[in-house]
Amino acid sequence: MPELPEVETVRRGLEHWSLGATIVKAQTFHPRATNPRSLAKISSLKGARINGLSRRGKFLWFELDRPLALVAHLGMSGQFRIQDPDIPREKHLRARLVLDSQKELRFIDQRTFGWLAVSEMAGEVPGLVSAIAPDIFDSTFDAAAVIARIRSKRTEIKRALLDQNLMSGVGNIYADESLWLAKIHPQTPCDSLTKARVKSLLSAVQSVMSKALLEGGTSFDSLYTNVNGESGYFEHSLEAYGRENKNCSRCDSQIRRIIVGGRSSHFCPHCQRL
Repeated sequence: MPELPEVETVRRGLEHWSLGATIVKAQTFHPRATNPRSLAKISSLKGARINGLSRRGKFLWFELDRPLALVAHLGMSGQFRIQDPDIPREKHLRARLVLDSQKELRFIDQRTFGWLAVSEMAGEVPGLVSAIAPDIFDSTFDAAAVIARIRSKRTEIKRALLDQNLMSGVGNIYADESLWLAKIHPQTPCDSLTKARVKSLLSAVQSVMSKALLEGGTSFDSLYTNVNGESGYFEHSLEAYGRENKNCSRCDSQIRRIIVGGRSSHFCPHCQRL
């Protein structure tokens, strides 16, 4: 599933191509392309002007010239592509926005877990996103409060990192990478971590995702690309995730894989002792 760096890469691409454009036509081609909580059909956005593109965690939204937003979640395999109108429709095209700039924003989703939705604004964010916690790059992110909440939890730190109500944007890939960088075992109980250790972990999260952003995110296959159809190359910088039985770059021990909370977790048994 695309995580914060991948979604932010997509947001930046969408902003470049659509900021200031007017939606001439909006269409959906699959019933699951629209979230059931959408206030209206996507087609109702005809005539709306796109004033901005924002993101929180793994959610992004188009800011419009009305008290509504078009929210998007990429799910497992959702992609936005910028295309010329004469380009044939893709096999898994689920929705499209025709812009007055003579470009189309196409939402393609092979596994159909992604969605679009019309949502009212709830202050600075759409209502559909308001329950999601700020991510580590958000101006409203309160590191001290997050550290305190993590240390109060009676669960493994890997589970806490994946909790989007605690801190959004971190998924399986960047949780493993951040824990490796901070030298923390994924099964470490949250309430056993000192304030300094959790602070170092948040610094690792920010460092890992900042680097991933510079490299366009992580692409393991064609199911994640940016709006120009290009893949990210952070995969080549991974230290833990997906590297089972490969040598740790710090100590040369073999990376191991275990299951934490039903998710594969990769770690170095020497650097990240429990």
